[in-house]
Amino acid sequence: MKITPEEVRYVATLARLSLSEAEVEKTTLQLDTILSYVEKLDELDTSSVQPTTHALALRNAFREDETKASLPQREALANGPLQNGEAFVVPRVI
Repeated sequence: MKITPEEVRYVATLARLSLSEAEVEKTTLQLDTILSYVEKLDELDTSSVQPTTHALALRNAFREDETKASLPQREALANGPLQNGEAFVVPRVI
């Protein structure tokens, strides 16, 4: 076993978790399985694998900023429940 029930209890205390004995045993077994799998992955030779930031080759599809006509103020304000002729009226948040 790579992790002990005492270590699980210690980490649970740090995380402010209250685990029953059954949960401690179950978590110990699950974490032990995970750590065994990670140890197995450590055996792989990854020196020839190039690091990647994304699985697919992507590039940004940014467009140029262009000035365009916007919605007239009167039409934009018509979509809101309350307005004062210049802006939407919303409740004050303090």
